[in-house]
Amino acid sequence: MKLSSSVFASLCLFIELLGIALFLRGFFPIPVKSSLTSKGQLSDLPAEPLAGSSPNSSKVPLPLFKRVVIMLIDAFREDFIFGPNGKRFMPYTRHVVERGSSHSFIAKAKAPTVTMPRIKALTTGSIPGFIDVVMNLNSPALQEDNLIWQAKNTGKRIIFYGDDTWTRLFPKHFVEFDGTTSFFVSDYTEVDNNVTRHLDSTLKRDDWEVLILHYLGLDHIGHISGPHSSLIGPKLLEMDDIIKKIHASLISRESEGTLPNLLVLCGDHGMSETGSHGGSSEPEISTPLVLISPAFERKVGLEQPAVVEQVDLTPTLALALALPIPQNSVGRLIPAVFEETSLREQLRYLHINGHQLSSLLRDSNPNFHKGCIGASGSDT
Repeated sequence: MKLSSSVFASLCLFIELLGIALFLRGFFPIPVKSSLTSKGQLSDLPAEPLAGSSPNSSKVPLPLFKRVVIMLIDAFREDFIFGPNGKRFMPYTRHVVERGSSHSFIAKAKAPTVTMPRIKALTTGSIPGFIDVVMNLNSPALQEDNLIWQAKNTGKRIIFYGDDTWTRLFPKHFVEFDGTTSFFVSDYTEVDNNVTRHLDSTLKRDDWEVLILHYLGLDHIGHISGPHSSLIGPKLLEMDDIIKKIHASLISRESEGTLPNLLVLCGDHGMSETGSHGGSSEPEISTPLVLISPAFERKVGLEQPAVVEQVDLTPTLALALALPIPQNSVGRLIPAVFEETSLREQLRYLHINGHQLSSLLRDSNPNFHKGCIGASGSDT
């Protein structure tokens, strides 16, 4: 039996449309989002589960750190620190990783590995889609629940220097800022000097709790000549000197009886072997995450960095600063940050994170609760 040309053409058209629909469904997946428009509140935190004769508590966990400096180096590949050239190009940072009070991780970013979606992922804990690549050209203000809003809402004073994508996403959140454009990729010097020139005076001041620095020079070098360029080494040495300066300042300002400070060193994404980014190759998605604080035990040698998800930093920083976890966060706590607290406190942190994740799943999937009832025979 032969198909008529019209039937065959219709069948081909149907298959093409089905293929396009499947492609679009995969390329623009429906994100896991809460339908709630309000931001998370400290009053929303669940009470501790009843256990034995001990009374349950609904208190907000106390902050673990007084000040936090987040140093984000654009296109920062994990092998720039943990690889064979780490000791040569970032000697101070590598020493802190091997012998200092720190925790080191390889944080896996999700595609698209472009700056704006990655900033959204770091601050909201959610996973942006490929449509954000287009929005990267003109980033609108971020309305979704995020760490920056939560920190500002609880009275923390935030200062920002670096890529002006942050100032577009968070236009009224910083008490002081100086943004630099990321589109002049031939400039890998002044774009970082514009950030560093503020450091000496800012680190001496006491009128801030969160300092965010976003350095662009390494990314620009990658676009110009790739990750094995002769320009990479000097740029990494420059970043290493800045890390040393920040770390020394935070240590010098520690005082007995006060909370310790925290330095977060991270990247938004890596870079491919050609110096580009945006895809999901291993060099593009593997970024270093180094947490440095006297609150952590001193290391005795180089350990293989554990692998975490980039979005895991969001709930970790939120609870470490006594903030609500952003409602759309899909990240999990990084346990090492809380290992110096009591066992009860560690369980409390995990309980809050688990409650937030289950609330997100229940709110984003109407069939979730019904499925639980059907499987268990009860709604408990």
